[in-house]
Amino acid sequence: MFRLFLLQRSGHRALDRVFSPFVPLLAALLLSGCGSLGYYGQLAEGQWQLLRARQPVEHMLADPATDERLRQRLLHAEQARTFASEHLKLPDNRSYRVYADLGRPYVVWNVFATPELSLQPVTHCFPIAGCVAYRGYYRQGAARGAAALMREEGLDVYVGGVEAYSTLGWFDDPILSSMVGWGEERLATLIFHELAHQRFYVKDDTEFNESFATFVEQEGTRQWRMARGLAAAHEDGARQREQFIRLVLASRERLQAIYAGTLADADKRVAKQAEFARLRREYRELRDRDWAGDRRYDAWVYGPMSNAKLLPFGLYDQWVPAFAALFREAGGDWSMFYQRVEHLGQQPIDQRKAALQRLMAQP
Repeated sequence: MFRLFLLQRSGHRALDRVFSPFVPLLAALLLSGCGSLGYYGQLAEGQWQLLRARQPVEHMLADPATDERLRQRLLHAEQARTFASEHLKLPDNRSYRVYADLGRPYVVWNVFATPELSLQPVTHCFPIAGCVAYRGYYRQGAARGAAALMREEGLDVYVGGVEAYSTLGWFDDPILSSMVGWGEERLATLIFHELAHQRFYVKDDTEFNESFATFVEQEGTRQWRMARGLAAAHEDGARQREQFIRLVLASRERLQAIYAGTLADADKRVAKQAEFARLRREYRELRDRDWAGDRRYDAWVYGPMSNAKLLPFGLYDQWVPAFAALFREAGGDWSMFYQRVEHLGQQPIDQRKAALQRLMAQP
């Protein structure tokens, strides 16, 4: 669910091929901005190891030693990748036409943090990527260590594993071994989502970027299914996800009201824990009443709860209906849609959000 982003720069793919020995330094420069040299170093080392592990998909498919299950996943990804460029007008480059075996379940672990009595994220700003609400680590132990130090400072902290991320065109992003266990459709949707980030990215506006990419993912998947003559996707999973997100967002709004209120801090802490208990109770009621006991979100709900754990919710969905309205205004023409998205993204943030609100109000 969580991703690490760098700024799009399509012409820099040449650096990926020609100046690869300098990738660690380049990655450190791209990602630096605040924090220790040790943090920059692990970013550079992790990205460099990922680049070294890549192999062209066509070579994997031609190799008789390639596992058959992996071969089928790569074939499907290749078809989805072609569809993305030819039909969805997404960047036609080497991203997701290479493969890398990570040897671990996640490519990075992101650390989210908030103050104890606030839902405002602790942000980390980079000169090119802008400010984001997390820090990424290529080693789980490093992420946990960073999280422990933040907890000692009195912050609420959450660590989430990331199965894939986009470098927004700086490098040829690979299909990762962490993605191979996914179903075929989920693999395709990831490709659509990440290529949308390469297509357009607004610095310092996570909600805009993620909602845009999520719309491209959803509409692209719908068209991908139609192109293959498949029926509409089964709605139960999507409905449950939507209900779950609404449940968490409602809890977040109530917490916002608690933190902004006049209670003493000690009383706010009590109210905070009561709200987490309410979230778990309402989830259990929804699960048992409407989902026939489906427990897909149990691990998340019954795990340790914090403000930071709630941060990612809403980032990926907030403006999706607005982008859907913009797509309708463009007559379903992808090129025209992207032009309008770019125009929107170039506006000052207050004007941009006002325009998105107007689009949200459309029937």
